[in-house]
Amino acid sequence: MRPTLPQTDVVEYTRRMALFQVDFFSQVLQIATSMNVIIPEPSAGMIGQKTIAGADQPVLYLLHGLSDDHTIWIRRTNVDRYAGARGLAVVMPAVGRSYYTDMVAGSDYWRFVSDELPALVERFFRLSTAPEKTFVAGLSMGGYGALRLALSFPNRFAAVGSFSGAVDPLALVEGFKKERANDRVDEFALMFGDPPRIAGTRRDLFHLASLLAGHLDESAAATQRPDIYLCCGSEDFLVEQNRRLRSHLDKLGIEVEYREAPGTHEWSFWDRAIQRFFDWLAERGRL
Repeated sequence: MRPTLPQTDVVEYTRRMALFQVDFFSQVLQIATSMNVIIPEPSAGMIGQKTIAGADQPVLYLLHGLSDDHTIWIRRTNVDRYAGARGLAVVMPAVGRSYYTDMVAGSDYWRFVSDELPALVERFFRLSTAPEKTFVAGLSMGGYGALRLALSFPNRFAAVGSFSGAVDPLALVEGFKKERANDRVDEFALMFGDPPRIAGTRRDLFHLASLLAGHLDESAAATQRPDIYLCCGSEDFLVEQNRRLRSHLDKLGIEVEYREAPGTHEWSFWDRAIQRFFDWLAERGRL
């Protein structure tokens, strides 16, 4: 005769995440591409994990770095477990080595990620489109992409997270030139042109922040501002870029949560970073 489990064990619900590999044709890119999507799924009896699920779930657009693809967050971190504990769906698109921009010699990845992608997610999945339930974050190149999205469309995102963000691509190009890394200079020319057309444009995060604050045009100041979270390792080669952006935001009077901890440009740092970002969202009542 099988033993009877205590009632608390019988009715206890745990969380698990449904993982979708979505292969689709992009009208903007004019190619077949992919994204991974993880969605909290309620289930009873799964051991060792808690998951919250329900209709109209909040959604995080989670962006990859320069050398990665849409699978990397799932393969290198436990983001599915961390998101499941918060009842958060996560959308992870593939954008290649595009820097999340409409490339000078290439495809329109900015138009893809800012316009086509959210429309496709709304069509394919039952996820929230409410700004207060929509977040964006990313690492390295993805940190730049996330901040560009949130600063360009402050009325669409409740919060943004940048982990070791490559927030100043122009500084990167200048560094490549000094190092005579001609292959990297040539690659960035495909994205931004030669000379790079970044400074003072909507590809420039420092410029976008000034626009957001109404520093350049008071009438253009945003009435809504997303919560901003920046973190970087103190030994990361991008740390000075992040410090400069934090200082710029402070001078503009834009509130920013800036965290710096021991670490370099690597996955153990980013696995901790995504957990801390979720904790911070919860502390602010966003999750």
